[in-house]
Amino acid sequence: MSKLILTHEVSGLGSAGDVVDVKNGYARNYLIPQGFAVAWSKGGEKQVESIRAARAARELATIEEAQDLKMKLEATTVTLSVKAGKDGRLFGSVRPADVATAVEAQGIGSLDKRKVEVPGTIKSVGDHEATVRLREDIVATIALKVVAAK
Repeated sequence: MSKLILTHEVSGLGSAGDVVDVKNGYARNYLIPQGFAVAWSKGGEKQVESIRAARAARELATIEEAQDLKMKLEATTVTLSVKAGKDGRLFGSVRPADVATAVEAQGIGSLDKRKVEVPGTIKSVGDHEATVRLREDIVATIALKVVAAK
């Protein structure tokens, strides 16, 4: 087992600044090369504190703001205009950054693309869903309407 410090949020594992134990292969072949984690060391405790401070600064300031944004996100349908072929298949797929940009363009609020999760891959026009983790304990579901760009 390898002890690592997460530098980014990893679904199912933890948030930035968390110290986790993972199998050696997962650490060596995925987390460290992708830049999601660094090896833990005694000097790394200072780094953990700075990562946690940066994460706290990026989080929405209060629970009330997060609840308000959650209500806005769940009350509206976010429309994404994407290049698509005749049969409705997309050229590429919808990424979390695309969802965050669309939410901001519709004037709902600004989202951190790292907090948006698109289940599976969206490769066709139609209605889909995405989730966004606004705070540790507040998760909003976003209704997406993917349409073909003209």
